[in-house]
Amino acid sequence: MPELPEVETVRAGLANHVLDALVTDIQIHDPRSLKRNFSGPDGFSKELTGKRLHGVVRRGKFLWLPISLDRAVVCHLGMSGQVLVRSKDFGEDKLTRITIGLEKPSGEKIEMRFVDQRLFGGMQIDDMVETSDQKPAGYFPEGSSTAMIPTSVSHIARDLLDPEFDASGVVSKMRGRNSGIKRVLLDQNLLSGIGNIYADESLWRARLHYDRPASEISVRKLNELISTAKDVLGEAVLRGGTSFDEQYKNVNGESGYFSQDLNAYSRAGLPCARCATPIKRAAWANRSSYFCPKCQRK
Repeated sequence: MPELPEVETVRAGLANHVLDALVTDIQIHDPRSLKRNFSGPDGFSKELTGKRLHGVVRRGKFLWLPISLDRAVVCHLGMSGQVLVRSKDFGEDKLTRITIGLEKPSGEKIEMRFVDQRLFGGMQIDDMVETSDQKPAGYFPEGSSTAMIPTSVSHIARDLLDPEFDASGVVSKMRGRNSGIKRVLLDQNLLSGIGNIYADESLWRARLHYDRPASEISVRKLNELISTAKDVLGEAVLRGGTSFDEQYKNVNGESGYFSQDLNAYSRAGLPCARCATPIKRAAWANRSSYFCPKCQRK
């Protein structure tokens, strides 16, 4: 599942190509990718055609492209979604579900293609509501994010790369949780964007066992974990995210390379980079956790 670094890589790529572009035409190849759009495929095409994309904003694993003060195109990659930017004469991309024709301010014609193998992701046009703290809604360094956020994203907490992220407030809430620290890191209502890969990497760096209750971890250590996780996410963004297969690509159809820098995730049986103890894999919440049994004692 794409996590914050993968979605941020896509967001930044889109910002380089589609900012202020005019929607000229839309082709719906598979309406299942619009299953969350209230007005259906016809309503999606009718409302979006002729609009300009005024921004490319992200919070956690969600990104949106405002088309007016109160409406935006929301995109969620799900497990295998990709958003590719192609020239008009570029060849076919397999499993393209939606093609949005665009005209850039320069006059260049391009296409934004939503590709999805497993159909868990999708697009929708959503109402915008004001953020609960009246602060900028998300991450958009190329422009100015307003305090308006899509309704479908409004319940998602701020992420570690958000300038408005309140680390001390999050740490205070963590201290009140008796759940294991990994489960807390994955709670998108507390802090967003972290999934299985980056939780395991952050916990490895912080030398914390994934199942240690958050309430038993000191404020100092939790602050260290937050800082460490922010570093991990930032480094992964610089490497274009993590790709293990063909399911995640950036807007140019290229893989990310952070998988080469992983110290815990997917490295079961390989030596820990700190102590050489073999990394262990444990079943956890219908998924897996990877950790060093020596460096990360419970």
